[in-house]
Amino acid sequence: MRQGGRVGLGLVLPLALAIGWEIAVDSGLVSGRLLPPPSRIGATLLDLATSGDLFLHVEATLIRVGLGFFWGAAAGILAGGLVATLPTLRWLVDPSLQALRAVPSLAWVPLFILWFGILETPKVLLIAVGVFFPVYVGVSGAIASVDRKLIEVGRIFRLSRLALAWRILLPAVLPATLVGLRTGLGLGFLFVVAAELMGASEGLGYLLVDGQQFSKPDQIVAAIITFALAGKLADMVLVTLTRPLTRWQDTARESL
Repeated sequence: MRQGGRVGLGLVLPLALAIGWEIAVDSGLVSGRLLPPPSRIGATLLDLATSGDLFLHVEATLIRVGLGFFWGAAAGILAGGLVATLPTLRWLVDPSLQALRAVPSLAWVPLFILWFGILETPKVLLIAVGVFFPVYVGVSGAIASVDRKLIEVGRIFRLSRLALAWRILLPAVLPATLVGLRTGLGLGFLFVVAAELMGASEGLGYLLVDGQQFSKPDQIVAAIITFALAGKLADMVLVTLTRPLTRWQDTARESL
């Protein structure tokens, strides 16, 4: 299927659900008080966009996610590479990191507020924590699972450690690393909601809290939809930018 056909097919399910819910509310089958129909949600989004508030909140959220993703991904790649290649460091550090990985995002909020206050630093740091762990697990797991025969072939050809890493290890771990980056980006959008609970006055998480406090379900759903669109767009950008790195792969994805 061509790209346009794939996009159209992906829109079938959400459009069908939206039309079905609109018909159900209009016909009186459901009240639509707690979950407004798409027409009301669209009107709320239009009002927010017309006033400029929507772009302000989206910009604030994307900046926080972008900064947190950059620092979290960089730390995850560095830590994953070191832990996977240095056995002593792996035995020393990995158990603690695996334990910290199980800590819920909201558990970090009071500690970060106590340490850094309620400005931007704790918000970005919380998002970076959310991004760090899937990237770390992806990189360390990918390096640890590299076929030993590939390393032996590199040594037979007398490759230096740098050449071995560049010509054998990097291509072998790159696909799993990119999957870890996509997972980390998704968790970055999850963690930004918890981050924007820390005294934020702008951002999509702030819109969610504001809608809850003032009983505005249309604003809550509008913020959720905007979150979904922003996250999908960010994922598409990441995939587009990293696709040339794995163009050499001959996978069965398109043939299944």
